[in-house]
Amino acid sequence: MTPGTDLASRWLGGSVIAASDESFGEKENLLNPAPAAFEPGHYGPRGEIVDGWETRRRRSPGHDWALIRLGAPGVITEVDVDTSFFTGNFPESVSIHACGCEGYPSPGELAGAGWEPIVPRSELTGDTHNRFPVTDPRRFTHLRLAAYPDGGIARLRVLGHVIPDPRGLEDLSIDLASQRYGGAVIATSDDFYTSAAHLIRPDQARTMGEGWETRRRRDDGHDHVIIRLAFPGVVRRLVVDTAHFRYNASAEVALRSEAEAGAALLERTRLQPDTRHEFPSWHDRPVAVVRLDAYPDGGLSRVRLIGHLTPQARRAAGYRWFNSLPALQATQCLTGAGIDPDRAAQVTGQRPLAEDAVGDPALTGMLEGQPRSAP
Repeated sequence: MTPGTDLASRWLGGSVIAASDESFGEKENLLNPAPAAFEPGHYGPRGEIVDGWETRRRRSPGHDWALIRLGAPGVITEVDVDTSFFTGNFPESVSIHACGCEGYPSPGELAGAGWEPIVPRSELTGDTHNRFPVTDPRRFTHLRLAAYPDGGIARLRVLGHVIPDPRGLEDLSIDLASQRYGGAVIATSDDFYTSAAHLIRPDQARTMGEGWETRRRRDDGHDHVIIRLAFPGVVRRLVVDTAHFRYNASAEVALRSEAEAGAALLERTRLQPDTRHEFPSWHDRPVAVVRLDAYPDGGLSRVRLIGHLTPQARRAAGYRWFNSLPALQATQCLTGAGIDPDRAAQVTGQRPLAEDAVGDPALTGMLEGQPRSAP
């Protein structure tokens, strides 16, 4: 199993869409991708400036809460409730519920979304990473964090595995390696300065610190990273970006498939510093895992593998997505595809559905990306 992606990350588009209170610290701090920082003695109109979400002292019954829209929906494996620098003002406990919703519901519309508990009410420790395992195998889109009764939380990390919605992707060229769709770095030679996982973030690097940088080599070797694509697909264009690496960019790179005896997508090619490079790929067979070799060391900011997923990959992604949906969302998807509500409820209850076991043309079109004639 590959390391989990932070599904709530701002890098992927995660957002805190509402909170009960944010008197001392803004709710948006929860998803700040940088580690929490704090300098005591700095005050503003609201009191001491904190790097986190902090509510007022509650003088009435109840508890505080925040609603989070995940940047990349998926199966959650662990939640990290980080109380760094909150020592006498953190909540006594938290609980977390999750739901799966179609579209972009408002906070009010989420009230009847069918919330499911994924972290029972659990005690917190101050100034530490409070990690809670999650075993629910369903795909979620939103979280509700409850803080009892009030207080401050520095960061919220929601680790898991992206389950992309594949509807319509069969008609598009996409970045097959992107974290947004579930691409993952599964091995790297060196993460000395910064993680190779930065390479497949969907955003643009703003600084050198948001790329991949290795230590200076003193031998005859070179660095490498292995990327598992979100979908097996045919790569048509490669993007290798050295933005912000002016004096320490990798000098050359090569990309090849980890299968097919290392078939080359890009032969060893010279790079320029602080430059976005685009190269065509003439490799016409699907690839699922690629290896990037960086000579001899240095830094890269982003790598994109632009192409289209295969019909087989689209079909597998459709069933994986649908089988992982919470029941309410699965039924909504079916009725949205034109399936009768009674039939939709029946199909939802028959999951997990197996590939090629569906006879309904509308259902086949949703799951596999292409309509099929009724038998």
